[in-house]
Amino acid sequence: MLADRREFTCRTFDMSPGGVALIAPAQPRPGEPVVAYIDHLGRLEGHCVRLIENGFAMTVQGTIRRRDKLADQLTWFANRNTLGLPEDRRHERFTLRNPRSMLTFATGESVPARVLDVSLSGAAIQARDKPPVGTPVTLGRTPGRVVRHLETGFAIEFARVQTVDTLEVNISVDDL
Repeated sequence: MLADRREFTCRTFDMSPGGVALIAPAQPRPGEPVVAYIDHLGRLEGHCVRLIENGFAMTVQGTIRRRDKLADQLTWFANRNTLGLPEDRRHERFTLRNPRSMLTFATGESVPARVLDVSLSGAAIQARDKPPVGTPVTLGRTPGRVVRHLETGFAIEFARVQTVDTLEVNISVDDL
């Protein structure tokens, strides 16, 4: 997606944790903000750094933690077939277009939450506090329970496996 919000289909040509080259019909201006949604990796934000034949190269912006996670994902992709590595999750993880949500507890208290990543069976969440493992919660309109603490938040497992069609609608909140 370019700065003017036009979207184009693209194909990853080359990638590192700091940048990606995309084959695409779009030709953004160098310096123009770009958002790329890449299968298995999710949303990547950055700026066009140069045009290449049939596409462009862009930076990948993010925290050190996000870049480390991206490096781990790229290493896994590069080695999975050679080493015969199995997929290590029940469901593919991805990022939401709108990561804002509300976390509601059994007491009725609600707090703003940020969805770090999500799958059909659970989500990584960042909120004001880390509820104890086992705490029942509702993320948006999706019930679940806290299953582990993470360095930057906590993970919840949904009470039921969700569908791709309704997942984002049931989790994201536009009017925080």
